[in-house]
Amino acid sequence: MEHFNITPIEYLKGVGTERGKILRSEAGIDKMWDLLNYFPFRYVNRSNYARIVDIPGYEGQSIQLKGTITGVREIGTGRGKRLQATFQDSSGTIDLVWFKGAKWIKDKLKPGVLFRVYGKPARFGPKWNIAHPEITPFEQVAHEKGLQPIYNSTEKLTKKGLHSNGIEKLTYQLATSSRGKITEILPQEIIDEYRLISRDEAYHLIHIPKTAEDIQKAQMRIKFEELLFLQLELLLRKNANIEKSEGFAFGQTGKYFDEFYKNHIPFELTDAQKRVVKEIRKDLRKGVHMNRLLQGDVGSGKTLVALLSMLFGIGNGYQSALMAPTEILAQQHFKTIEELMAPLDVKVALLTGSVKKKDRVGLFQELESGDIDILIGTHALLEPTVKFKNLGLVVIDEQHRFGVAQRARLWKKNTKPPHILIMTATPIPRTLAMTFYGDLDVSVIDELPPGRKPINTMHFFEKSRLRVFDLIKNEIGLGRQVYIVYPLIQESETMDYKNLMEGYEAISRTFPRPNYQISIVHGQMKPDDKAFEMDQFAAGNTHIMVATTVIEVGVNVPNASVMIIESSERFGLSQLHQLRGRVGRGAEKSYCILMTGEKLSQEGKKRIQTMVSTNDGFKIAEVDLEIRGPGDIMGTQQSGIMNLNLADLAKDGQLVSAARDTARAILKEDPKVRLGKHRGLRTELKRQLKAKPNWSKIS
Repeated sequence: MEHFNITPIEYLKGVGTERGKILRSEAGIDKMWDLLNYFPFRYVNRSNYARIVDIPGYEGQSIQLKGTITGVREIGTGRGKRLQATFQDSSGTIDLVWFKGAKWIKDKLKPGVLFRVYGKPARFGPKWNIAHPEITPFEQVAHEKGLQPIYNSTEKLTKKGLHSNGIEKLTYQLATSSRGKITEILPQEIIDEYRLISRDEAYHLIHIPKTAEDIQKAQMRIKFEELLFLQLELLLRKNANIEKSEGFAFGQTGKYFDEFYKNHIPFELTDAQKRVVKEIRKDLRKGVHMNRLLQGDVGSGKTLVALLSMLFGIGNGYQSALMAPTEILAQQHFKTIEELMAPLDVKVALLTGSVKKKDRVGLFQELESGDIDILIGTHALLEPTVKFKNLGLVVIDEQHRFGVAQRARLWKKNTKPPHILIMTATPIPRTLAMTFYGDLDVSVIDELPPGRKPINTMHFFEKSRLRVFDLIKNEIGLGRQVYIVYPLIQESETMDYKNLMEGYEAISRTFPRPNYQISIVHGQMKPDDKAFEMDQFAAGNTHIMVATTVIEVGVNVPNASVMIIESSERFGLSQLHQLRGRVGRGAEKSYCILMTGEKLSQEGKKRIQTMVSTNDGFKIAEVDLEIRGPGDIMGTQQSGIMNLNLADLAKDGQLVSAARDTARAILKEDPKVRLGKHRGLRTELKRQLKAKPNWSKIS
């Protein structure tokens, strides 16, 4: 394999300098090994040929024909110009049409030559044609029978003859010449345990399969290998962090935790909360820096778990900080925690951008002297003027809204990095958490407190708006409150504001004063005005809150029983689920109404159907992963981590788990990957890590 790793792609017969440049820039193919790792995205059965006379029975399907060209002509002028060829077999004729690339296709269409044609027939008036078919002279067909791999190409590659067929010719040549020369890197015991084929056979069959079973075996071997190295890298990184990261030891539970837990906790913890508190407690007493992700659905009680964790720190002489992404959420956390801490001698303070300069001076003094035990705030906590006496634990809420560099600034606010507890109410599928948060320990609160009723989610088109208004009137008549949320289009704040104000005016006409009181909240309001409107709604002084997504997180109004989401097709699944979580916080039956226009995309339909069918945030996250892919769902492609050519985190969950278990077992037996049987693993790890300077090194 070493030969393929280092040989530039130009040296493969049929490539040369020009094609080498374009393969490098367009497809990232630098060495021959990169071409072997340029996998087909599908396969076509080339053993079956249709007859032209039978085409009506194949409408909407791709078919394969064998025949000759009898005539070629160019029709039309300017933009409407097209190339048309008459193609025939023994049963009849059909037109082949090209609207683009006519120049280089025309020269190929030689009358009398036997061609293979592949494409999707469509009816054009009384006649049939195939637009932009694949067309290959039979003498150039690499696979006259069996399964043909189809490769991704681009316009620039195609101009150099590197369409799918052109790439196939190169991979066929390379996969054939490399047969028997690709070194095995997995220990035999792993190959036996998962019944994997050899690495050499996998790279041959992925490009030159004879059966569907060949493809399946090759893909499983290559996917497992990709995922195994990904998990080995993540675990090595995590182990290196543990080795070098000394942390503060919270040796005792402390008087504050004991007093609060025994006498002041507002309700019995769920079993899931108790389990997670034990996991955190175990981490905090070790004297090793804690890096833990706390996942839990909306309303599962993460904040209480975070508070109990902070009390461990306070009881051991350390301060804690809680950082939230918005002022509204920071204020909500402050009110909740201040009320809970009222019976104890625990000082809680709030720092956001709207805290006045004169008030900050005293706050900073109290913080530096150690009088403040818990500081809650927004990005303002990151400012250099914010100095702690002894910061021991940082809780970060909805961490995906903060950059890595921002979070790192909190670590420097003590001599050793404070323990980190990251909370998210956006459930992350297990396969994704194991990958993106591979260097964190993951705790999950997978249980809602008793008494929480499932939210009844319904979908209405615009034409049913009067039924929705009747529901609002009925709920307000029962003493409940209602949210109406409008989407944000980040590119156009002016349009957002216009949409919101038009909606507000329409609602005001339908629900006039003095019988109905309406609040309005949006991103362009001053913080004080926003807080006033929120407080009015929370106190029950207004019946309806019309808002943009600023209320996505942080509003806790148990009396609110209806969430109406306007233009809900424009929201992502996780955001819809977050918004739905604003209701259902009291004992009353609650509703989430998804309003949409009449026309929905397939993706839009799937999102709406998912929301209507389940309240389970983890099921929703799995669907979101399928729709959007791992990079989008996390808000970043996280370069250097998502180094997967074939494996798919959305579809290969079982393989991710198997790879994780295998990586753990390898590193438990051989923490530095130095045993003889792991020589192949070590060589490949070193090769992969060379391109990733931020990963832990294998010495």
